[in-house]
Amino acid sequence: MATESFKGGRSFDRLINFSDAVVAVAITVLVLPIADLTLTRSEDTVWAVLSDNSGEIITFFFTFFVVSIMWLTHNRIMNHLRGYDAAIFWLNAGWLAIIVFLPVTSALYSDSGPSGTGGWFSGGDLGGSGMLYWGSLSLIALISALLARHARRKPQLYDQEQQINHKRASTTRGWVYTVYFLAIGMVSLFSTSVSSFLPIGLIIIFFIFKKEEFRNDEDDVAATPR
Repeated sequence: MATESFKGGRSFDRLINFSDAVVAVAITVLVLPIADLTLTRSEDTVWAVLSDNSGEIITFFFTFFVVSIMWLTHNRIMNHLRGYDAAIFWLNAGWLAIIVFLPVTSALYSDSGPSGTGGWFSGGDLGGSGMLYWGSLSLIALISALLARHARRKPQLYDQEQQINHKRASTTRGWVYTVYFLAIGMVSLFSTSVSSFLPIGLIIIFFIFKKEEFRNDEDDVAATPR
C-alpha cells in the first residue's frame, strides 16, 4: 500500500547510494590521524614510531572494524526494503551524521590519556573522551535498532518478493550493542584499565548472534517442504 510520504524506485536507490558514499568517506577519514606518521629523528625506528602512536593505530583499526559491522547491519536492513518514508529518511540521516562525526570522537579518544596508548590501557583520566567515543558508537547502534523497528512496523516498506523472518537475533542485536557500547563508555569514566578490555566482549557477542543466525537458517531449511 503506497502512502503520500512513501518514496521508492530511483529515489530509494539514490538514498542507498548516498548513504554508502557518506560511510565510505567517513571510514576513510578515520586514517587521517595516522596518515602523517614519519621517522622524525635518525635514532627512531619503525617500531618506536608505532609504539608512540599505538593509541591512534588501535583506535583506527577498531573503529574501522566496528563501522564495517554497523554498515553491514544497515545494509541488511535497507536491502529488505523497497522504499522509504519520512521516518526512515530522518533516522538514516541521523545515523549518517553520527558516522561522519565518528572520526572526531575517535581522534579525541586516541589522543587522550597520559601515554601514547590514548584511551587504551592508559590507566588515566580521559576527560570524558571515552564516554563521547563509546556513546557515539552506542547512538549509532541505537539508531540502527530504531530503523529496523520502524521498518518491521511498516510492512508496506518491505519488498513483497522477499520472505522476511524476523528472528530474535535480528530484533535484539541493535539493542544489545547499544547497551554494551554505553556500558563501556560509563566504565571508562571510572577505570580505563577495565574499559580497555571490555571490547573483547563484542567479539563474543558477534559470534553468539552469528551462531543463532546459523541455527535459524538450519531450522528454516528443515521446515521447508520438499
